[in-house]
Amino acid sequence: MARVQRVIPDDDQARLLRQARLEGPSFSAWLRAAARERLERMRPNRRFGGQEDLAAFFAACDAAEGADEMEPDWEQHKQAIVRSRRKGLPET
Repeated sequence: MARVQRVIPDDDQARLLRQARLEGPSFSAWLRAAARERLERMRPNRRFGGQEDLAAFFAACDAAEGADEMEPDWEQHKQAIVRSRRKGLPET
């Protein structure tokens, strides 16, 4: 395991140390976890590995949205847009 020396302002160290103690792990373990969480958040979006991943993604989307319902076709969408523009209100 590599050793890393850190130089941070005293106020920051006190706040970070206090939070680490509240959460339970050692200060070093808490800093490592915080760094890993940040790296995970900053990681670019994952790409689909293939057709199976893509199919699973759309299946999950359908399940979340209620795949049993059919969306209106394009002509119905256009009519709704025209009606909404005429009223000045969204169609609900």
